[in-house]
Amino acid sequence: MPLWTPASVESTERLSPRIVHIRLRPQTWRQPRAGQHVDVRLTAEDGYQAQRSYSLLSPPELESFYDLAIERLDDGEVSPYFFDVAQPGDEVEVLGPVGGHFVWPTDQVRPVLLVGGGSGVVPLLSMAQHRTALRDPQPPMTLVYAAREMAELILWPALQALEQQSGFTTRLVLSRASTAPRPQDKVGRIDAAYLASVLQPLGQSPLVYVCGSNGFVETVVQALLALGVPPADIRTERFGG
Repeated sequence: MPLWTPASVESTERLSPRIVHIRLRPQTWRQPRAGQHVDVRLTAEDGYQAQRSYSLLSPPELESFYDLAIERLDDGEVSPYFFDVAQPGDEVEVLGPVGGHFVWPTDQVRPVLLVGGGSGVVPLLSMAQHRTALRDPQPPMTLVYAAREMAELILWPALQALEQQSGFTTRLVLSRASTAPRPQDKVGRIDAAYLASVLQPLGQSPLVYVCGSNGFVETVVQALLALGVPPADIRTERFGG
């Protein structure tokens, strides 16, 4: 049987027009691996229950808490509660952390490419934060973050701070922006040519993690395969339709 544990809402914070940061304090905390997720369950006064899976934003080093970044879906049963209703002290239930495929094994030395679309960047941010928290020098890591415009980026100042760490870089791909904020960024959509320019500095045999909507992941994976990245080196996490 699943082992659900009570959790209280510690804090809430809007990260973008449609994404809210929720910090949960579970009664029983289990250290996650970077890239894992938790299931969250709500129970109404009439006993009706709804649950959803959310990737962890927090790195394994954040003890006692699970940080989530939840996108508000207008037809959702869980996300509108966290976006519009949840207050510190509210009680929910959590299960996990769970997931073993979409995690970054920190004992490997290969370079890492992270590609996230919209809220799909959340587990990748956990990996990026985890990398900087490790004491030993870590392999190069590049995050390609795709969004419609700068206003939709979450934790951009924190990402810029992470870039001060050796070997970590970010690339932005903004589909509705008029100009790219930096020379290394792109206006438009991710394509094979842009991914080739990102892969080149990483050298041979990078591990690649791709997270986003079904369509986004499919587009990125097909471009990576066309560039010769072996399927076994590509790990994906998908949501929505």
